[in-house]
Formats: sequence, C-alpha cells, structure tokens
Amino acid sequence: MNKRQIIHAAKNNYAVSCQREMLTPYYRSSDHAFNLLHGDTFELLPQFNFKFDMIFADPPYFLSSGGISVQSGKVVCVDKGDWDKSMSQEDVNAFNLKWLSLCREKLKDNGTIWISGTYHNIFSVANCLTQLGYKILNVVTWAKTNPPPNISCRYFTYSTEFVIWARKSEKVPHFYNYELMKHINDDKQMTDVWRLPAIAPWEKSCTKHPTQKPLGLLSRIILASTKPGAWILDPFAGSSTTGIAANLLDRLFLGIEREEKFAAIGKARREEIENPHTYTIYRSKIPDIVKSSENQMKLLECCESNRVESLPFLCDDISL
Repeated sequence: MNKRQIIHAAKNNYAVSCQREMLTPYYRSSDHAFNLLHGDTFELLPQFNFKFDMIFADPPYFLSSGGISVQSGKVVCVDKGDWDKSMSQEDVNAFNLKWLSLCREKLKDNGTIWISGTYHNIFSVANCLTQLGYKILNVVTWAKTNPPPNISCRYFTYSTEFVIWARKSEKVPHFYNYELMKHINDDKQMTDVWRLPAIAPWEKSCTKHPTQKPLGLLSRIILASTKPGAWILDPFAGSSTTGIAANLLDRLFLGIEREEKFAAIGKARREEIENPHTYTIYRSKIPDIVKSSENQMKLLECCESNRVESLPFLCDDISL
C-alpha cells in the first residue's frame, strides 16, 4: 500500500471505530456549540452518558385527527404527520413515561426540564413527572398575542399552550435567574402567565416546522433557568429553535430529530446565524435578549470556568 492508501484506510478504520463507540452527528457547527443527531430519541439517548443543565422538550401532542384551522387567512388541515397521530390514553401515558425516564437520566442533579403541550398531552406529562420523582416548579401559561381564529364559532378561541417547568429531584436546589426575570418584567416579579406572540415571519426564513415554537419563548426559558456555557438537550428538536436560542445566548446545544427534513431545517437555521450580521439582527428582534444584555455581561463574569466546550461522545466530521 502506498502512503495515500494507508491514510485512507486509517480514516476508514477511525470512522468505523466512531460508529461503534461514539455517535456521528448529522450536523455539528464549527465551534461545536450546536450538535444535531438524526434518529429516534428512544434509541439514541441510551447510547451516551452525559449530564445536561437543562432540557426543553416539545413532544408530540397527539392531536392530528383531521381537524382544521386558519393560517395566513387560509383554512388548512392541522394534521402534523404520522408522529402526531391520535393514540389511546394508555399509549400516550406509556410514551411520556418512557421519554421522561430517559431524559431524567441525562439531567444533572440540579438540572431542570421544560415541557410544552396542550390539554391533549400536558396532564399525562404532569402525572408522569410526578411518578418518576421530578418536582414540578411551575406550569407556565403561554398566552399567544396573535392566535389563529376559531372558524367553527362553537367555543372559545384556543390561544394558550402550557409549559411545565420541573427539576430532577425533590430536594436538590435548582437555578432560577430571579433578578433577570424581574428586570425583563419592568422590575416586577414575573408571573406564570407569559404573553408572547407565535413565530414571526422572519423566523421562517428556512421554512418552518408545523409545531415550531418562537425564539422569544425559548429565549425566556433559557435565560430563566441556565447560565452562559450551559448544555441544553432537546430530544424532539424539530427545526432546532431550542438550539438557535441557546447559541444566541452563549449556551451549547444537542438536539435529536427523527425526521431528516426537519433536521435539515435546523442545520440551515444554524448556518444562517454564522453570519455575524444575521446573528446580531436576530438578537435585536427578541425583546428579552435586548433587555437582558447588561445583566448577561454580569453573568458571564461568574460563569463556571470549567465549562465543557464539546460533547465527548460525538465523532468529529471526517472527510474520506
């Protein structure tokens, strides 16, 4: 074998070793602050041992049953995909219990988890959290300032979603950035009712996920419960809003997404903010980030000096 063949064989052997012992990311930003795995979260979570500071999860709501709504003035079907099809209550409970159990193993002892939902799934989530030993801290009501109209006119317009905030353990204290939340809320204690808009047109620049959450919502969640340098996990990443918000706030991100078309959107969105101008514009469009800038500089000074810059269980990209 000549030198070139030897190098090629070595790279192949290294790639095989990575596949056996480590996970190969679908996408990883050059600074390793944004990491995406493509696959089933139930299969991937047990394959690594790493503890995260915070988890955000937007699991299936199981409400895709042929309903209709209004988007941009047009009547549309609200079915999201096979992953969101209605299931029996027993199956919903089993699903939630399984992923919440796996996620609890990936949280630091003082870590917290946020789960969004509607009445279709949120009660099951709350019961599973309690059953698994989490301590529920708050149930935030996200009151949308621009909800779609109720075209049937037979009941009140749906304008809210719920976000449960829980910590891993009953007795281990969690981090809450009380002073920053108070500052953002005009120096008044922030309540558990958040009046925030749904996603804006500029957030759909790379197309959107059917259940995409606004960057404003994720930014507030991240600011409230983590410090700069924290690692954040999203087991149902979708178009990676969690990761974009995390990186805009100097946090680090691992997302897991089953559908490649959505993982591709997440990749495109992250590449978009590689442009410093776009990065700055995005930060300027999120009110909580604008208000928190001065306070965040103070937090940066007291951030942990031993922050982990890269996930140890991910292979580096290899060009064969």
